[in-house]
Amino acid sequence: MNAPEYIFEASTKPSLPWHEVPLIRATDASVNGYGCLVDDPDSFEIEIARWPQQGWRPIDEGTGDEGGWVEGTFKCDWQGDVLYGENEAVKGHYVLGWSADPQQAQTDQQTAPRDQVLLWHMNYHPDGGQMFWPLDNKPFIVPAALPGDNLTPDKVVAFWCDGSRGLYIHPGIWHEGIFPVEDNQRFLDRQGRVHARVSADIGTEFGVYLACPLREDRIKDL
Repeated sequence: MNAPEYIFEASTKPSLPWHEVPLIRATDASVNGYGCLVDDPDSFEIEIARWPQQGWRPIDEGTGDEGGWVEGTFKCDWQGDVLYGENEAVKGHYVLGWSADPQQAQTDQQTAPRDQVLLWHMNYHPDGGQMFWPLDNKPFIVPAALPGDNLTPDKVVAFWCDGSRGLYIHPGIWHEGIFPVEDNQRFLDRQGRVHARVSADIGTEFGVYLACPLREDRIKDL
């Protein structure tokens, strides 16, 4: 599979059914296994995964995990019905999703309520974890799924974070950035420097978009 194009006109994507993703309140217990909540970003360490062993000869001790991490601001900005993202840490620009059918979604005006964001893509980083810290102290959501290449829509959940704490995800956790509840938001992003990325085009593989709720009253507490 070729690397996906991340900047495009929403209308180039087809109309597809929506699969609603359960919205779960992010707590220490609910995010266990996916990562953890962060209270102090300045002292938080990012996991770096060792380079995988290729054959029967092992990786030398003390090597293969020395790439370290990078950080920068991750900016999210709704333009009409389309949500854009910019990750300064890895110089990435993305169309993250949209709030309406992509065939009707507009960028110059909002035509649909932002009750959800429709997600077309997910990815994971095998080389390191990733931390999102809300610089604006506003609520946000993060879609996620546990490791394994056999991703399916029913394995995806979305964590509602109230903006008072950050969220960290382990290496290998499926995700797709962070989604602001309001018009725009900024996050401190810290992640592995190698930035290996494994992608899944949800629409192409499964024939649906993932509908991630953006309203607190849609939370399904565990």
